[in-house]
Amino acid sequence: MTNDNHTLERALAAAGGAFAEPPLPDLSGAAAAAGLLDIAYATLDSPVGRILLAKTEHGLVRLAYLDDSEDEDVALSHLAAKLSPRVLESARGLDEPRRELDEYFSGRRRQFEVPLDWRLTHGFGRRVLQATARIPYGLVSTYKGVATEAGSPRGFRAAGNALGSNPLPIVVPCHRVLHADGGLGGYTGGLERKRVLLAVEGRATS
Repeated sequence: MTNDNHTLERALAAAGGAFAEPPLPDLSGAAAAAGLLDIAYATLDSPVGRILLAKTEHGLVRLAYLDDSEDEDVALSHLAAKLSPRVLESARGLDEPRRELDEYFSGRRRQFEVPLDWRLTHGFGRRVLQATARIPYGLVSTYKGVATEAGSPRGFRAAGNALGSNPLPIVVPCHRVLHADGGLGGYTGGLERKRVLLAVEGRATS
């Protein structure tokens, strides 16, 4: 093999291969400028599995656990039906919430600062979730506690339903809501995820 061929091989190796496909451009900025983007989304691998994040111009609107390949399609279809069909993947557009989640899981963040879009919640359920969002890191409340904060002490069952359909788990920390006797109760992502999230915050569970 000639020196020229050796030089070419080294150049290809340094460049990652001449025939490597270039990365797809992030078109979300242009789409937003053209009025063609209402919802940007991206995914994140985390200690509780793969997560889908979606945001609007108002803030983070959806965080969904992706347990299989169909979950992403279901989540995106729901957003398209409830909010807007103009949905586009944009890793760059979700940089901030992804960074905050990474910091949370590594123990470097105790409070999320990303703005939230509450449009997938309504009425008493929204008030329950907003009360839940105020539970401090490392502490817990009860179903009756958040129902009382939301204005209806007897509405703990309805509070449980609202928490079970929380569109923004982790960021709106429904994992911090337990039964009055300390039992875990339910969790939209499964009890193992609830245990992991409580452990991240330094609370041991049985």
